[in-house]
Amino acid sequence: ALLACGALLGAEVKLGKPLTLTQATPIREISSHPAQYSGKTVLVRGKVTEVCEMMGCWMKLVDGEQSLRVKVNDGDIVFPKTAIGKTALAEGKLMEIKLTREQAIARARHEAEEQKRPFRAESIKSGLTIYQIQGTGAVVSE
Repeated sequence: ALLACGALLGAEVKLGKPLTLTQATPIREISSHPAQYSGKTVLVRGKVTEVCEMMGCWMKLVDGEQSLRVKVNDGDIVFPKTAIGKTALAEGKLMEIKLTREQAIARARHEAEEQKRPFRAESIKSGLTIYQIQGTGAVVSE
């Protein structure tokens, strides 16, 4: 039984639908040319640095200096908090989201509450455009 438990610790955790793409696009490539990938299905690889504290409905992947959020509809996939620090492959459609200043403030306030970080609305001067993956599947490994 102990051997089985040990084997499970190093195992991959598959979440959501099976991955269909075999070639990951570097996050830095997507960040450099988001319009080229907007609306397209992509596969990315990165280190999980954050997971939604409330519902597990998103995770942040980092590759070098670049990061990208993978968001799912609540309940479709629940990203485990134990994924933080591990490597993940995530697949889904890259979405462009345009936010007004008010929407950007509300989003930043919500994130700060979730992550228990301080928040200052005056630090947000204008609206913004963000890109995130509408996730369909992921694989988390050691």
